[in-house]
Amino acid sequence: MIIGICGGTGSGKTTVARRILENVNQEHVVYLPQDSYYRNLGDMPLSLRHHINFDHPDAFDNDLFVNHVRALKAGEPIQMPIYDYTTHTRRTETRQIEAKPIVMVEGILIFNDARLREAMDVKIFVETADDLRFVRRLKRDVAERGRSVESVISQYLETVRPMHQQFVEPSKRYADVIIPEGGYNEVGIDLITGKIRSQIDIELAKVAGES
Repeated sequence: MIIGICGGTGSGKTTVARRILENVNQEHVVYLPQDSYYRNLGDMPLSLRHHINFDHPDAFDNDLFVNHVRALKAGEPIQMPIYDYTTHTRRTETRQIEAKPIVMVEGILIFNDARLREAMDVKIFVETADDLRFVRRLKRDVAERGRSVESVISQYLETVRPMHQQFVEPSKRYADVIIPEGGYNEVGIDLITGKIRSQIDIELAKVAGES
């Protein structure tokens, strides 16, 4: 079962994913963030990397991402890239991910690729007010990604906001479920968690029956 969690930057997608993981048996769930699949910019001068539009669909290696989602759905393991946000490059090492009954795919643009949408069984859109999303992104990028306040604001106005309006917000129409306020929406989290638990029980029953 492939669950897609989409929403704008700072909307609370990752919080939703973490809350779900806290409420189900994690040994049966794989978490696959789209952010790990940014294109490797190692062959580009560092001074130019910071000017790339990281909120455009072309910023991601979508072919690799799609192939990995399909592989997990087919029960095959993958080697997930590890992305370094400070240098905008992929590390040489990768992380092996084993296939499990539930795969959670999370990212700002996962609904923009028809191949990804077709692979998903449940599509969730996390909706949060623009000002709150901006504040969350500002805090995150400064604290976790070594960015300056000025650079975050500049990037938000030049690319993040227009890309959200052009690509992210319109993709909401593909969602099966819309969760306002992200991880703080207890009812939404409980409903999704219940669906996942039911699916895990079904998959485990199949395995037991086959054995």
